[in-house]
Amino acid sequence: MTDDPAAALFFLEKDLRMHTSRRKLTKVLHFMATSGAGERFLPRSEAGAIPFSSGEVPEILSRFSVMPDSVEAAEMARTLHVCEAPAAEGEKKWCATSLESMVDFTTSSLGTSHVRAVSTVVGKEGTPSQEYTLTGVKRAGTDQLVVCHAEPYAYAVFACHLTRATRAYTLSMVGEDGTAVEAVAVCHADTAGWNPRHIAFQVLNVKPGTVPVCHLVPQDHVVWTRSLTFASYLYV
Repeated sequence: MTDDPAAALFFLEKDLRMHTSRRKLTKVLHFMATSGAGERFLPRSEAGAIPFSSGEVPEILSRFSVMPDSVEAAEMARTLHVCEAPAAEGEKKWCATSLESMVDFTTSSLGTSHVRAVSTVVGKEGTPSQEYTLTGVKRAGTDQLVVCHAEPYAYAVFACHLTRATRAYTLSMVGEDGTAVEAVAVCHADTAGWNPRHIAFQVLNVKPGTVPVCHLVPQDHVVWTRSLTFASYLYV
């Protein structure tokens, strides 16, 4: 058990099968939205008419009345650099500035229009860092997923990427104060190419490429999967 916010996000896939014993999986977690993330999408026609590049930062800041030397300006500039960074080898990525562009990227990446979105849902706002007990697990998607990360910006911007050899789960959890959470977790089956110094390996005491590594998805991020024709449940 750990109270390190970053470390607590990681766990092993086998931990989800603790229903075979009398033990319960517990973790100290703090569910929070991404600081500075835009609260709403713009329509695609409006978003497409607004400059969106690191070379046009002054114009962008002026349009949204953001002070150039502010924290918000620095976060927006970082988001633009994230979006402009080249994709890793074998990766497919896209920054969605509208809901329509997110859906288009998802359906083209997954090769089907039959998709569904899942996100972490917390039953009560402003919940403290506390211990949560896992009470149920449901498979949400497998093999290929599109994961979209909320980024700090003046309006909603999501950095999306296609992941392979992955599995998604929804985890039913209950906090010490009774708060119910439906958390989304993504498990990576192939971590052979990860940096050996990645925090996940330090926390879990495993080596790259040996076991599936899982992490919880922050509540304002979105995981897209192909629609399942059946529900796969595990109970703990």
